[in-house]
Amino acid sequence: MTALSFRQAMGQFATGVTVITTLNDAEPHGMTANGFMSISLDPELVAISIGHKAATLDKIKASNMFGVSILKYEQIDVSKRFAGQIQVDSPFEFEYVENFPLIPNSIMRTVCEVVEQVEAGDHTIFLGRPKLIEVNEGDPLLFYQGKYRQVEEMKVIQKT
Repeated sequence: MTALSFRQAMGQFATGVTVITTLNDAEPHGMTANGFMSISLDPELVAISIGHKAATLDKIKASNMFGVSILKYEQIDVSKRFAGQIQVDSPFEFEYVENFPLIPNSIMRTVCEVVEQVEAGDHTIFLGRPKLIEVNEGDPLLFYQGKYRQVEEMKVIQKT
């Protein structure tokens, strides 16, 4: 197995696209990530995974807080901006919810306090306890096989 074959294999798992945000010295920071998941219902916990080369890593460690905004498919340019795929001269207009920067109009937004950090290979996994959560309407921006995707038709194949 090579690093490329591992990456291609993991690309078979379709994920949503998020922007992870934090706040340091009143300065907002963000990065695109798909390493996000729900961990526990009791207590409520989520996890994010941040690469050790990401500038946002030390900023989350310093603030001990992070935000997650799950993007709508119409927000592909927001994802590309925070992934460094497109350059924009103007500063991003975050929406502040309880004084924390989040992405406006995303389908889910949460602000979390870090409760644990785990070093895992070339990433740090942050477990966070949501302090607030907001859910909005919209279809998600997806990432699959190294490409952005959108849901064209949502079919229920089996009720759970």
